[in-house]
Amino acid sequence: MSFSSKIVLITGASRGIGAATAIMFAKEGADVVIVGRNEEKLKEVEVECSKFGKKPLVITADLAKDEQVKGIVNKTIDAFGKLDILINNAGILKKNDIKSEGFIETFDEVMNTNLRASVLITNVAIPHLIKTRGNIINVSSVAATSTSVVNSVTYKVSKAALNHFTRCIALELAPHGIRANTVSPGPVETDIFETAGIPEALQNYSGQLPLKKVGKKEEVADLILFLASEKAQSITGANYVIDNGWLLN
Repeated sequence: MSFSSKIVLITGASRGIGAATAIMFAKEGADVVIVGRNEEKLKEVEVECSKFGKKPLVITADLAKDEQVKGIVNKTIDAFGKLDILINNAGILKKNDIKSEGFIETFDEVMNTNLRASVLITNVAIPHLIKTRGNIINVSSVAATSTSVVNSVTYKVSKAALNHFTRCIALELAPHGIRANTVSPGPVETDIFETAGIPEALQNYSGQLPLKKVGKKEEVADLILFLASEKAQSITGANYVIDNGWLLN
């Protein structure tokens, strides 16, 4: 796959799946815009992307702030004049219990990052994606359709909503030649569980999955690149699961 003439914007690109996806797009010749809150981590990703001959545009931004989200798209257009591919990858996982006092505060925080930010940046990017007959890929989770893990209701609801949002915009944007799809990983070797305060979860999952392993971020990035490529030109409104059999349990 070659993306030598494509401009790719990736949120949550400072680590994990987002970083792996940015590096892989850079390897395939794309001009990459990497967005995140951790400036130091973004610089590390910038170094890796630059090894393939093109320096990425690095944007430090908080997706919970509307003006910063709008600025991400504006800076991309100012730098490259167009946008071909939008990867909404930013997301957070936080434990919360519907019975707890702080439930609504956590609910708002997770929904703002996992859903609202993706909706907003998509809305702002649409005029530019229409011009290029572009591509939207939203990174969701198998948690969107599973209730097997307790104390993560907000994360699951946010991802379920993201899945349905993707299907809805796929239909609305099809007349403009824009495709929109979702990738739903199962447990993946990233620091999301550690950040959520449950570092033991990843090791526990590896023995429970039918394929007896958790995913690698590069595997998810491979799938994202496939959906962004001409090989997937007839695929829209789909949800691609990559979970080592999680949903079979």
